[in-house]
Amino acid sequence: MDASYHRQILAQALEGRVSPRALAAITRANLDQDRLGGLFRPEFHFDDSLFDRALAYVEACRRAAARAADPAEAWAAFGRLSHGVQDFYAHSNYVRLWADQQTLIPGEADTDRAKLPPPSKINGLDAWLLKHPKLMSGRVYWPIEALWIIPVLRPLVKALTPRDAHAWMNLDAPSTGALFPYAIEAATQRTVAEFERTLALIGETQGEAAMKRFLDQ
Repeated sequence: MDASYHRQILAQALEGRVSPRALAAITRANLDQDRLGGLFRPEFHFDDSLFDRALAYVEACRRAAARAADPAEAWAAFGRLSHGVQDFYAHSNYVRLWADQQTLIPGEADTDRAKLPPPSKINGLDAWLLKHPKLMSGRVYWPIEALWIIPVLRPLVKALTPRDAHAWMNLDAPSTGALFPYAIEAATQRTVAEFERTLALIGETQGEAAMKRFLDQ
């Protein structure tokens, strides 16, 4: 997911819940996951259908936030966590599986989704869809997909990669089609849920004072 949309999701999910200073720190850590080294870590982005590995990473970040000696460490850990769960909706077929349920036309082209309900109606935490037998995420085909960062070369990347590639499956920006707003909404819902789970674990681990430090209000 493009950086501007990670920022948008975090702002929508967390403004008013944490201080501006905490939100800025969480956002920095979130965006740092897309640095060069992070691009080769599929668990950071829920890529390659490595869902168990990605979920284990999310839980490791949550535990790190809960054990953190100071709020800056906790904000950084939650920022890393939030990046992954947001990318899940942009890099997997979760939104398309949900859309298929609504239209009753499995596999319908994304451009033909006119009868879908508004994005606010998607449930980003649907337990059945999260375990759907056909749930998958885009495989990143290196090195050819490194060219994806150059917009003019994206048609070439798609021509050279199979349909399970990140290039074909991603909902990273509005240009990827009509389902992009649904990915944003689902990612925002998930970010709120993960924030509440993380805050609760901080409280269970270190008490109410640590929760207040994390909120920085």
